[in-house]
Amino acid sequence: MLSFDSPSGPPGPEDVVFVFAGQDCIGDLMASPGSPWRWNEVVRVFGERDVVPVGYWQQQPAFAVDLEPEKVDPLRHIPSSLYSLLGRIDDALFSAQGRAFQLLKWQRDHQFCGRCGSKTELGDSGRGLACARCELMQYPRLAPCVIFLIQRGEQILLAQANHRRATFYSTLAGFVEPGESAEQAIEREAYEEVGVQVSDIQYFRSQAWPFPGQLMLGFFAQYAGGELRPDGDEILEAGWFDAHNLPPLPPMTSISGQLISHGLVNDQA
Repeated sequence: MLSFDSPSGPPGPEDVVFVFAGQDCIGDLMASPGSPWRWNEVVRVFGERDVVPVGYWQQQPAFAVDLEPEKVDPLRHIPSSLYSLLGRIDDALFSAQGRAFQLLKWQRDHQFCGRCGSKTELGDSGRGLACARCELMQYPRLAPCVIFLIQRGEQILLAQANHRRATFYSTLAGFVEPGESAEQAIEREAYEEVGVQVSDIQYFRSQAWPFPGQLMLGFFAQYAGGELRPDGDEILEAGWFDAHNLPPLPPMTSISGQLISHGLVNDQA
């Protein structure tokens, strides 16, 4: 498991390192998928690198490094997108890799102060990026998203997103707007995306989703009216399904897959 306490000093030889090159997690060809490195291995293979503190992985200080793409040797290293590791590695390890990726991206995208343009540096024990000039402190950004399963008796509403990577049907989802509650976001998204009203919104669970930095808030909602009408922009197709008539579904490691499974089990109870 990962502890979020920030290591206080530089990495030691046996400390854990999550290695990325841009969007890809970099693994050793001889290691298991998603396995982190040791700092002495990173230095030997890639040289001394700047590190980002991640926390403690299995009680060992953990860091993240970002490589230049040309440092990755296709004969010795395996680049994997985070999404490709979903369901292939332990959930705790996936969460740790996801946190490392988000912290690297945050530091890469916030090297300069958004208020005055000065260079930033780590502050608040590694939890923030501080501007020495205007003292603005910036913390990693998380985008809250609602993801919800609409139920109608023994049927559930599933939709196919309107983008080229969509190969399955899933639950509805959307970002929470400023000034909006999660419940209000669900009501708005349901109507905007598929033209239906919902009621009896019940919280399920949450999931960190590092693509690139969402916090998914899962809910169930009951159908309350309206004619099913996919918007054609975000949603290509939508329909009502039951346990005996299901389209291709997202993996159970995702909160959408868990919502669907849980909803169907409860309907059959």
